[in-house]
Amino acid sequence: MKAMVLAAGAGTRLRPLTYELPKPLVPVVNRPVLHHVLENLRRHSIREVAINLHAHADRVRKSVGDGSRWGLKVHFSHEPTLLGTAGAVKRMAPFFQGAPFIVLSGDGISDVDLTDLINFHQSHRSFATMVLKSVDHRFEYGVALTNAQQRIRGFMEKPSWGDVFSNTVNTGIYLFEPEVLKLIPSGKTYDFGKQLWPLLLKQKRKIYGYSHRGYWCDVGNLMEYRKSQKDAMDGTIRLNLPGTQIRSRIWVDEGSHIHPQVTLIPPVVIGKHCQIGAKAEIGPYTAVGNHSKISGRALLKNCILFERVQVGRNVHLSNCIIGENGHVTESVAVYEAAVLNIRQ
Repeated sequence: MKAMVLAAGAGTRLRPLTYELPKPLVPVVNRPVLHHVLENLRRHSIREVAINLHAHADRVRKSVGDGSRWGLKVHFSHEPTLLGTAGAVKRMAPFFQGAPFIVLSGDGISDVDLTDLINFHQSHRSFATMVLKSVDHRFEYGVALTNAQQRIRGFMEKPSWGDVFSNTVNTGIYLFEPEVLKLIPSGKTYDFGKQLWPLLLKQKRKIYGYSHRGYWCDVGNLMEYRKSQKDAMDGTIRLNLPGTQIRSRIWVDEGSHIHPQVTLIPPVVIGKHCQIGAKAEIGPYTAVGNHSKISGRALLKNCILFERVQVGRNVHLSNCIIGENGHVTESVAVYEAAVLNIRQ
């Protein structure tokens, strides 16, 4: 079975972090979200993947390469004009060669058991299967209503509060029979949530909801992005954290130099080739991106640092996100959800 990962979104809700970095490459514990998605595909024996591109296409290509590091063969589909989620899949119809296929979002963190999803889909002889997750906050997602046999009987894309009829949301992970491609128009913008799923309901197709009881987080806004980082460090979702665990819940990657007088408060993730000066204090819940430099007596708590960040001496950062190449000057204190993306 093949899969398609949708990675063409502009990531407007994560700005300013995504002005120069595509949303699928935003790091969670120092690895791009897209890399975590590809690792889960490999885990479930998916070996050939298509990825659609639009914003910062060259950066995604460079980050993923040919997919061989995951044992995958990766094909890219560049969209000069966005075609929508379903339109992007239609554009790659020859790639699927008339077989069932999986569709996933390139900006969602999940440990969904794709092997079990395939078994569920086949045992129910489903035409299309949607992975569903029960959540407390449902305003930003499509919601689905299923019967006792888990067949989908109602669906609404991003309803207003007055229209909400379920807390079971669409995760954007699907398994389709190849015939579904005939229902998607060619060369036009077409969306799964707004158009295709309502059409399948109207046509009374056999569509089912697969209940995912594990972890899922849409890294679509800053609040959810922070949550995914914390959950990864807490082990709520099992991701491959980069580096060596030098002490309990403290991971340090290769080539990093940490002064003996540095205080590390777990959980902490330190990337490759980082430098941390004397009497700095890092953590808890802080990830320091590759090639970053933290000067002496800096204090970082609950922070996410992208790659090549410089933090000056005596800087205090709490609950901050600093984008690529960010430079925070000396003796500055920034608190409470500040988002910095400063280039100097």
